[in-house]
Amino acid sequence: MKITLLGTGDAPGTPIIGCHCPTCNDAQRGTKSQRLRSSLLVENEYGKVLIDTGPDLRAQLLKNGVEHVDGVIWTHGHYDHFTGFAEFHRVQYKVDVYGITETLDYIVDYLSFLGPKRHDIPMYKPFELIGLKFTLFEVKHRPYKRAVGVMIQEGVKKVVFTGDSESEFLEKSLEVMDSPDLLIADAIVPDRSIFHIKKHMDAIEAMELGKRIHAKNIVLTHLSHYFKPHVEASKEYPLGYDGMQLEI
Repeated sequence: MKITLLGTGDAPGTPIIGCHCPTCNDAQRGTKSQRLRSSLLVENEYGKVLIDTGPDLRAQLLKNGVEHVDGVIWTHGHYDHFTGFAEFHRVQYKVDVYGITETLDYIVDYLSFLGPKRHDIPMYKPFELIGLKFTLFEVKHRPYKRAVGVMIQEGVKKVVFTGDSESEFLEKSLEVMDSPDLLIADAIVPDRSIFHIKKHMDAIEAMELGKRIHAKNIVLTHLSHYFKPHVEASKEYPLGYDGMQLEI
């Protein structure tokens, strides 16, 4: 199983339009500080699955040579996690899409012109795609009513993606998340002393979650320009970056 972080930015991406902070200036030079919006590619010999489809999806698919996907999983209905699905227009129709009912009700109506094939998935009930087992688990991401993270299994190997989430998790979700080989965690800012965004974890909270669930490895994503430029910040935190590939 190979995981590619197609986009590791938060909702506005980095650089932010009109911002000239050190990180945005660094991003303008095309460094790893440049972050497109959230999307994750999961692939193996049997196919490719996208988890979330942010607004920059067209550029991400072209850059990574992705010409066809076998399914899309959506974690929630915020624009920076699904609106790029429209880039399948005239490319791939009737894409199989997966998520909880509340999320699909909103997104599929918005993108009905593409005729996606809807698959309503209950939380905590495993389902299979491309020979992998996926499980959606509940996360808290106010003011959104119900959002999910995704657990992926291939044999004994296990990957957990928290999606957009706060640091408080249900015990049932923690049981699903326990002991992953890799945790890919939402961490929008370094710590709350810099800026506190209630609906997301910061890097300190994400690292604490990793310890709590006994993650063997952790990569942080959904990162804002409040981090220092990537070369500096990555010395302190295990930051993901656009195009990062992880073999599990």
